[in-house]
Amino acid sequence: MKTASLQSDLNYNNDKVAISVMMETETSKEIRILFKKGQLMKEHKAGFPITVQVHQGTIAFGVQGKQVILNSGDLIYLEANVPHDLLANEDSIVRLTLSKFDKVDRVKSVVG
Repeated sequence: MKTASLQSDLNYNNDKVAISVMMETETSKEIRILFKKGQLMKEHKAGFPITVQVHQGTIAFGVQGKQVILNSGDLIYLEANVPHDLLANEDSIVRLTLSKFDKVDRVKSVVG
């Protein structure tokens, strides 16, 4: 058994999005992303399918030229290699589920 909390030890970074690995399992990596209002993860692609959940706050999620507003409790799933970006409309806590084969460094490389 493994446990983690999206609400504990919140260390927002005023300069860029804060990313931390909350848990790794046999099949996935659970990542917490902390956004201050106005922070952006620039357009990028994941080499594997991903699921994004807004735990708190509001995110403008750009997907292939369209924008979807994700509020607290909302989930979005993307297949591999779909271009997307995230912009925080307010301070937000986001959970990202990655494939075990994906790299956290790839996620960290798109913060701005």
